[in-house]
Amino acid sequence: MKKNVVHTDKAPKAIGPYSQAIRTDSLIYTAGQIGLVPATGELAAGGVEEQTHQALSNLQNVLEAAGSTLGHVVKTTVFLKDMNDFSKMNAIYAEFFGDNPPARSTIAVAGLPKGGLVEIEAVALIA
Repeated sequence: MKKNVVHTDKAPKAIGPYSQAIRTDSLIYTAGQIGLVPATGELAAGGVEEQTHQALSNLQNVLEAAGSTLGHVVKTTVFLKDMNDFSKMNAIYAEFFGDNPPARSTIAVAGLPKGGLVEIEAVALIA
């Protein structure tokens, strides 16, 4: 099985020693995406809804660069700074994944990079 590093300028650059995603023969494993705007490197203005939208847009761009789509995601993990933001995050998440969403875990965390409010990672099939 081959391991290929995935990179796109349509998502934030890695802010550490990791890849945006790894593509194998059949699966793509993404790094967690926070709500950073790729052009500025700053968090999306607003609250958890705006950061969730940006994180999912970043995730979508990484998946497309790897040869997949959000429709091929089989599992996500969502990290929330505050579980009280769950319903707000969930509403934006539903807009991106529609009627056949992937399996998901949601975890409250003590902190996220750059003070983010949400981070989302995914495992997807090759499109």
